Amino acid sequence: MASNTGENDVSLRKITDMTRMISLLILALHFYYFCYQAFQSWHLTFAISDRILDKIASAGLFASFGKTKIIALIFLIISLVGVKGKKGENIKVQHALITVFSGLAVYYLSGLILKVVQHTQAGPVLYMAFTSAGFLLILSGGSQFSRMITARLNKDIFNKENETFPQFEKLIENEYSINLPAKYRYKGRVRQSWINIINPFRGLLVSGSPGSGKTYFVFRHIISQHIEKGFSMFVYDFKYSDLSLLAYNSWLENKAKYEVEPAFYTINFDDLSRSYRCNPLNPESMFDITDAVESARTILMGLNREWIKRQGDFFVESSINFMTAVIWFLRRYRDGEFCSLPHVIELMQIDYDRLFTILRADSEIEVLVNPFVTAYKNEAMQQLEGQIGSTKIALARLASPQLYYVLSGDDFTMDINNPDAPKIVCMGNNPQKIQIYGAVLSLYITRLIKLVNQPNRMKSSLIFDEFPTVYLNNMDTLIATARSNEVATTIGIQDFSQLKKDYGKDYAEVIMNITGNIISGQVSGESAKQLSERFGKIIQGRTSLSINRMDTSVSKSQQLDSAIPPSTISSLSSGDFVGFVADNPDERIDLKGFHASFINLESQSEKGKNQQELPVIRNVSSSIVQQNFRQIKLDIEQIAQSEMNRIGEDDDLRYLIINKTADS
Repeated sequence: MASNTGENDVSLRKITDMTRMISLLILALHFYYFCYQAFQSWHLTFAISDRILDKIASAGLFASFGKTKIIALIFLIISLVGVKGKKGENIKVQHALITVFSGLAVYYLSGLILKVVQHTQAGPVLYMAFTSAGFLLILSGGSQFSRMITARLNKDIFNKENETFPQFEKLIENEYSINLPAKYRYKGRVRQSWINIINPFRGLLVSGSPGSGKTYFVFRHIISQHIEKGFSMFVYDFKYSDLSLLAYNSWLENKAKYEVEPAFYTINFDDLSRSYRCNPLNPESMFDITDAVESARTILMGLNREWIKRQGDFFVESSINFMTAVIWFLRRYRDGEFCSLPHVIELMQIDYDRLFTILRADSEIEVLVNPFVTAYKNEAMQQLEGQIGSTKIALARLASPQLYYVLSGDDFTMDINNPDAPKIVCMGNNPQKIQIYGAVLSLYITRLIKLVNQPNRMKSSLIFDEFPTVYLNNMDTLIATARSNEVATTIGIQDFSQLKKDYGKDYAEVIMNITGNIISGQVSGESAKQLSERFGKIIQGRTSLSINRMDTSVSKSQQLDSAIPPSTISSLSSGDFVGFVADNPDERIDLKGFHASFINLESQSEKGKNQQELPVIRNVSSSIVQQNFRQIKLDIEQIAQSEMNRIGEDDDLRYLIINKTADS
């Protein structure tokens, strides 16, 4: 109860004051005894005080000059222990120490004045003045210590140490795994760890702003480790030939380890001498008209990205149906001898009379063409141009001799995980020609995915750098269903907003949420917020300080707070990543989240010294490219002429001939 009434504080204050008075009294007796002659000359001595002083002296208090000063100092220090002054935030330890030591120096060195100054009155006066000044300095400096705030508050202004958490440090390898060495901070120490992606078939999303280290710290390891473990592979290389070179050199090092040695192929529209030729509309991979629908949708959505959000619109679906009819006609004509994207583009450019006549003569696509024929016959040219014109205009951007050359060949097929003929295929884009090349590559990838996602194939790895630059309408289905067919999918993006802009919010959220493994470098905004929420919260310590007139109170608590707040994710350095990994039922990873700096055991410069350049496949002259371009146009003209002749000679089909130009 005494503590509640403040009686202890009053008693302590009385003891402190009494101790300080004893210190002052002893110092005064010291002055009186050792400066007695001065006091005598000032007529300040008395008989009674002299008798008391003699008795004190006989007790040994004045046995030496410094003894009384030491005793006075001890009592002063004792009195300072109980001092409680008004707390000040600006009081520094250095200032208090300087004051105390200065006072001690003056306090003790003042004795030299009595030896130096021989005057009987001036010497004692100076001595007492300097000794008193030293005493007061010690008192002042000592009281400053009691006014200092001694609570040890956290100096980590960004709360980095509080946000650290234990991470998985053991290496777990299997025949599919990707293992990335890393280091992280925990409780003030740097510890070694491993990022074990032991089940890549559950999907891997790699995000990070430009320069965050996606290629250097993540993609290169995925490529090299999967090739080393016998995967067939497809690489979409946005900034050709960064990833293609990594894949090619890994293939050179490891191709002998495969049961069946894989072939290496590249597609590159800029350097035709280093590019293979491949027909994405290969008739052998198109089994029914739904394949033609899928191909038409992919190429048109790739060329008109705003159409992605308008799927179901009358004009959008009309364009898809029209292109589907053309593709399926060429697939059925002579068993697909001329079924290629360049032939499709050129066939769509012939006049409407012949085009509609030829297409509606095929019973399988008559239903697709009939609305266009009706509009044409009824002079609804504005509607017809809205349905077909936008398609022809979009595809006209692809009418390039270089593109025609690559798209019309058959150097290889897209079944990369065929156990009898495995392949590693790299396709390069050009950041300067994203829209054109991206649409064509989207068609390649769509056809490849359909062939890869089948049972009884070898394990395969699909790697997409800068995924939003291509259009794949079924990527969510691939990640969800291809796990049983051992297809590992790696998607690289810069930011969630980029994916949302190109694919729409709903599709982007599906991609973000369906991937089981996530590795993210520096991202901001909504991406950082979503990642932070997925990490959840951890217990973090908090310290609060309350200052009043005479005392300070410190309270410490623990509370749940974000393990990695959005601000931390948005300020990650290059090579620093956060994320999650997925595990297997028989290979558990208790600590799935990580916030670590990835380690490259071999530097990029050392790797580059031993890299071989992509080989020249064939010498391609401009005359060869132009000859191929002219041949495709000639093929279409011959097809149109032969089909018109066939229809005109058939009594059952002759009525289908449209000659609107002659009629007018």
